[in-house]
Amino acid sequence: QVQLVESGGGLVQAGGSLRLSCAASGRTLNMYTIGWFRQAPGKEREYVAAILYSAGNTYYTDSIKDRFTISRDIRKSTVYLQMNSLKPEDTAVYYCAARFRGQDEYLDWGQGTQVTVSS
Repeated sequence: QVQLVESGGGLVQAGGSLRLSCAASGRTLNMYTIGWFRQAPGKEREYVAAILYSAGNTYYTDSIKDRFTISRDIRKSTVYLQMNSLKPEDTAVYYCAARFRGQDEYLDWGQGTQVTVSS
């Protein structure tokens, strides 16, 4: 099991930037994909981005891929989500999650961090 703790959320004006962090502990991450998800009020949770922790391959949902960048710091066991050109519709609770290689589901989740973008 992987323990995940998100941080870095906050209130920002439209057009601004935030960097979210997802600090992992409990197991080495080389066999994991780490993903970022978000859930806005009254909406379903949606996938945002993911990174294959060992190789560094990155994946994005279309709506954010020109604005958000996922990365990792192996020495710190931390995955980041750099969010630029933020829009009010990016307002949501952002979660990171871990999926073990070969599994279909993300089974380990953090507690989430709130991102609010004002217009």
